[in-house]
Amino acid sequence: MLKRKAWDKMLSWKQNHTAQALLVAGARQVGKTYLIRQFAEQNYRHVVHFDLIDQSDLRDALNLARSSRELFLTLSAYAGEQMVPGETVIFIDEVQECSEALTLVKYLVQREGFDYILSGSLLGVELRDVRSLPVGYLQIVDMYPLDFEEFCWANGLGKEAWEEARAAFLEVRPVFNAVHERLVSLFHWYLLVGGMPQAVSAFVEDENIAQVRELQNSVLRLYRYDISKHAPESRRLAIKEIYDQVPAQLDSQSKRFNFSALAPRGTYERYSEGFLWLVDAGVTIPVRNVSEPKPPLRLSEDRSFFKLFMNDVGLLSAACGMEAARSILADDVNINYGSIYENAVAQELVAHGRGARFFRNRKQGELDFVTEVSGKVVPVEVKSGKSYKRHSALTNVLATENYGIERAIVLCEDNVSSEGRITYYPIYMVAFI
Repeated sequence: MLKRKAWDKMLSWKQNHTAQALLVAGARQVGKTYLIRQFAEQNYRHVVHFDLIDQSDLRDALNLARSSRELFLTLSAYAGEQMVPGETVIFIDEVQECSEALTLVKYLVQREGFDYILSGSLLGVELRDVRSLPVGYLQIVDMYPLDFEEFCWANGLGKEAWEEARAAFLEVRPVFNAVHERLVSLFHWYLLVGGMPQAVSAFVEDENIAQVRELQNSVLRLYRYDISKHAPESRRLAIKEIYDQVPAQLDSQSKRFNFSALAPRGTYERYSEGFLWLVDAGVTIPVRNVSEPKPPLRLSEDRSFFKLFMNDVGLLSAACGMEAARSILADDVNINYGSIYENAVAQELVAHGRGARFFRNRKQGELDFVTEVSGKVVPVEVKSGKSYKRHSALTNVLATENYGIERAIVLCEDNVSSEGRITYYPIYMVAFI
């Protein structure tokens, strides 16, 4: 079983919650159902599991419920397992299929003796106001593909090695060389494998990249199927086209999403609903431009000017084909890995609760990412090649006193070093920002 950070959040909910259900949200195939089942079986004597996609008759019955009593009676009728107060957790999977379950959950949790865990995919598109339903009675845990630290756990990296890297980040000193080399190697594998649990498990078991690619391609097909099934009918073709365009758009020099590639006069306004659907579904990560790198970044965000990354770097690598995998494994310096590296950084920032944005100015140039740490803006440049100390845009921004930027980070392949206000960190240290 893969160790996941969401487990500790679920355990904290069980130990500390009062009248609250737990909602585990996230894109398809990130491991929600498996983790919840393992958690439930280890922490409760009785587990009642409902799947509202497979159990269509139950779903229809729940949608007809008009009170918490009717909802609970329906659950008990379909339980198929003893429901003992104080010893039972009720797990409702694919809850996006039944809006009534979320609407009435605040009444269910007030019935003493039972815990409720809900999970769902596509919650952002099926239930756009889910986070306001019901206020105070629902604790939300967001799950993502495995982040790099979880990937390291799966590959047997010792706790001491990870703590050495963290200490080096905080102390701004080089990492012990053997640890550094191991982490760089694992990060290269992470670029190929990503964090989808099935792909990670397959890689850990036999390091068969062909099998990993097959699993990743099945996820890509599943995401396209979800578009066909769940997206508004009038927008499905456009949404598929946007999703399929992500690798090519990231491979362009600017990496910014250009809607004119979809149609001669394509604009954000024309395709905004499709773009937002993919974001709400959790299958893409938007990194929006800010007009100036000053806090709070949210106030200067341009929602129509952005880069669009995949929710998992392994899926992007798979979409780029096996040749990209061979080049990364061979350390081919003639290949531009920029988009793949940036996807991994965007994914890591989101998983750690950091906002992911970028800055572009015609005179000063473009910064790959800007984020806020302790209320201050920190530019983050991503360099996959050997010339990582060439960064004219970063130099220009640091020279602009009006921005008030105190320090900047360049993520690269080398060990930790520092020059003035710029610290050069190995790429895997994005986990510590």
